[in-house]
Amino acid sequence: MMEILRILNSEDKVLGAKHISDELGKRGYSLGERAVRYHMRILDEKGFTEKIGHKGRIITQEGKNELNNGLIFDQVDFSYSRFQEKMYNVSLDISTAKGFVIANISSINQLDAKDIIDSVFEHGLAVSKNILYTKEDDVDYIKTVCGTTIDGVFQKNGIISRPSYGGLVKVEDNIPLKFIEQIAYEKTSITPLEAFSGKGNTSILDVLSSGDGVIPANFRTIPMTKQAHAKKILEDLNKIGIGGLIKMGKPGESVLGINVPEGMVGVSIIGGIAPLCAAQEDGYDLNIKLADEFVNYESMTSVDYNVKPVLSDATRKTNKVSFVFEKIFNWISQVTFDYNTFEGDIITNISYVDKQNLDESLEIIYNLYREYPHYFMGDKYALLDDKDGKVGIATICSLSVDGILTNNGIVSIPIYSGVLDIDKRQRRFTELISYKGSSVDPHEIFIKKDMCNIATKKGSSDRILASVHSVPYVARDDALDIFDSIGKAGFNFLDIGKPNQYIYNSKIDMYHFGYATAGGLNPIEKVKESGVCVDVKSIEKIMDFKHFETF
Repeated sequence: MMEILRILNSEDKVLGAKHISDELGKRGYSLGERAVRYHMRILDEKGFTEKIGHKGRIITQEGKNELNNGLIFDQVDFSYSRFQEKMYNVSLDISTAKGFVIANISSINQLDAKDIIDSVFEHGLAVSKNILYTKEDDVDYIKTVCGTTIDGVFQKNGIISRPSYGGLVKVEDNIPLKFIEQIAYEKTSITPLEAFSGKGNTSILDVLSSGDGVIPANFRTIPMTKQAHAKKILEDLNKIGIGGLIKMGKPGESVLGINVPEGMVGVSIIGGIAPLCAAQEDGYDLNIKLADEFVNYESMTSVDYNVKPVLSDATRKTNKVSFVFEKIFNWISQVTFDYNTFEGDIITNISYVDKQNLDESLEIIYNLYREYPHYFMGDKYALLDDKDGKVGIATICSLSVDGILTNNGIVSIPIYSGVLDIDKRQRRFTELISYKGSSVDPHEIFIKKDMCNIATKKGSSDRILASVHSVPYVARDDALDIFDSIGKAGFNFLDIGKPNQYIYNSKIDMYHFGYATAGGLNPIEKVKESGVCVDVKSIEKIMDFKHFETF
């Protein structure tokens, strides 16, 4: 049914059962017209489609919402497939500079930002010299060439290009040093660079003025046997105004701190959203959408652009980038909490508020707990000594449960961090990021991008932080005994699944069962939403459980 909605949404017109059946066949689904009609009736009943006489169906707005927020495990797998589809449909001809390129699009109602955007192009901190300003429904839009266009050109020329990461690169003295944050393209429902496109993440304007700062970038690998061919293509792309190369490594050589498999070459390219992020840094309000549509390259306007960025060659050796998944295992290994005595160390999140705002913050947290205790990982908190006029508020991190299980011989792995939508009909994840391939706790990303909505008005749906963990099903009975025990100590669980059962639409591996926990940062997010300035930190410290008190 999700695929039927995709077909209706992509063609955006009334479609009959035969056409949908044919399209499903192309996508590997063998459904005849009769079976399609059966599924369509269900979609009609849900309000996701509407029957238009005998012509067929169209997708409704509610259907489009379902497509965006529905089967999140499907969205996670589909996100990477969508990039592959975009790459395949790039039709840019290097020899004629004509054809379709992938474009990032952003609404921008203040065209005064044009000067800032142009200066970014002049310094070469963009993918292409071509840009397009359009106007729809009294809203101004800006479109820039997306770096994935280069992957598409590679692919059209027989070079396997595998997008691996999107993230942020630290620059010093105009020299790109290393990725300081990154998210893998696979197993995420949110585009990696989109995750880092929020305010406060980049400092492109600082790079322009002083040579020091942070820029968005992406990373892919290509076969070493195609390196010479890839260099020639990049040279030809430069001639038609497409550049943005930060570094191409040698076979098997790490690039900007990211490991490269033997026999492959790492390639890093500036994020096509860099000019838009610069405008955002300067205070302009933009709604940035990455790789959102295709644009005829020849229809775009040329601006002053340096195909060779102001950046110097990335020749400095740097330490390998670190990923949160490896850090998590080390945190988990330090948990000593005894589920029989309720004594020992647990993992905590520690966020800081000004001392003068402490009473207000605690009152917000107390009120939230009284009405929504299930939004909390546990019923405990602790205060840390004030530091530079700030007080730390410690909350229990859900990874403590993984540690407790691990300490008792049960392998428990955190697999996803997400945003859980809670409405009258059902609970389901609307965003998921895998802990694997991410350099930062995804919950911090969701908070920074204001993707949560804690304890709204009655009748409205909330969006809270939550995580999904996986345990081998053979250990389920023993795990349930531990869950029951630590529940008496105040630890909360949103859901405990059966073997191979989905958890709020999050897929669990075969021969495993999953459990979901509320994010330990939910009370802190509520403080932030209430207008109190708070420095949010996750997975900050190992603390003795005896230092915590009950809400």
